[in-house]
Amino acid sequence: MFQTFLKKNRLLLLAAPFAGFFLLTFAVSSCGIYSFNEKGNVVDSAKTVRITPFENKASYVNPQITPALTERFRTKVQNQTRLTNTNNDNADYQITGYVADYAVSTTGVTSNNGQQQTSVNRLTVRVHISLSRFGNTPEEFDVSRSFDFSAQQSLQAAEASLLEEMIRNLSDEIFNRLFSNW
Repeated sequence: MFQTFLKKNRLLLLAAPFAGFFLLTFAVSSCGIYSFNEKGNVVDSAKTVRITPFENKASYVNPQITPALTERFRTKVQNQTRLTNTNNDNADYQITGYVADYAVSTTGVTSNNGQQQTSVNRLTVRVHISLSRFGNTPEEFDVSRSFDFSAQQSLQAAEASLLEEMIRNLSDEIFNRLFSNW
């Protein structure tokens, strides 16, 4: 019975290794379509970037956030793209931004003996970004991130403990919007 199967399906058995090789080659080569470009999504002709210091236009001003955000973002662009930072007004990419909103709201309320108390506060930071490529009309967008903290903590204490997280998250989000098409 096995001999009969081999005789009838000889061509199929000979073609199976080639079909497997073809499928494996196709699967491996198609992975390149979804690869991540570690140097960012920058047009080939772009060489320089000018990142002006971010401003603070929010009604409440945290004086530490804009210098730290500007520096962290500049470092990220320098390390993860092939663009060179410059102060030249003729840079290929011009990036400006400002903190547009910096606000605290209540997000969690608990009840204790019939009394409602705030249990969690949320600090929301919104940054407005403008990118001009080769002097063209700027592309503009907002990035917003929220950070929760205990209502037992003062705003100043929360800002001090959350500053590094705020800077990291905001700079990552801005970078991804500008250079990774996320």
